[in-house]
Amino acid sequence: MKPQYWKQATRELAARDAVLGALIGRLRHAVLASRGDAFQTLARAIVGQQISVKAAHSVWDRLAREISFVTPSAVVNAGAFRLRSCGLSGRKVEYLCDLATRFHSGALDIAALSRFEDEDLIAELTRVKGIGRWTAEMFLIFHMARPDVLPLDDIGLQRAMSLHYNRGRALSRRRMRGIGDTWAPWRSVATWYLWRSLDPIPVEY
Repeated sequence: MKPQYWKQATRELAARDAVLGALIGRLRHAVLASRGDAFQTLARAIVGQQISVKAAHSVWDRLAREISFVTPSAVVNAGAFRLRSCGLSGRKVEYLCDLATRFHSGALDIAALSRFEDEDLIAELTRVKGIGRWTAEMFLIFHMARPDVLPLDDIGLQRAMSLHYNRGRALSRRRMRGIGDTWAPWRSVATWYLWRSLDPIPVEY
């Protein structure tokens, strides 16, 4: 379901940034979407760490075929060997199993975390093994639909910003942040359209 703020965000971003205005006009029918499952959003983000979107899809599809339903209990019961057979590294298997155990036991309470401000929520999530800032930011964007997240460590965002704002040359984090500050309070939306400029097929976590 489209976030309630989407129409306002796209209107304001298009008015203040010519690059985003062109992207929003070209991709007007595509919107941010979530699969609606907190565990799967975090699990997909862990699977996608440091690999391409295409590779992450491939690994996730193999995982889903192997254990049928990617739920906390299914991951806990699968065992490391079956998870490794899906193309997951030993480290990612460790992370997924720890995440699944926390969900299964109730140690990770997403409903309680939803009341946190963005930075506080990121701080809490990064206490979980294998969840760094990027993974937490993906969770805020795709599951929480938080409107103002700027994932500076995201390779896709780095590529898109260098392409559209610096003629393909790499941008420093400081420069990326400076450009991103002009998009507030809709930095998640701007990020999403910049991702789409590289791959028009929407990513869903």
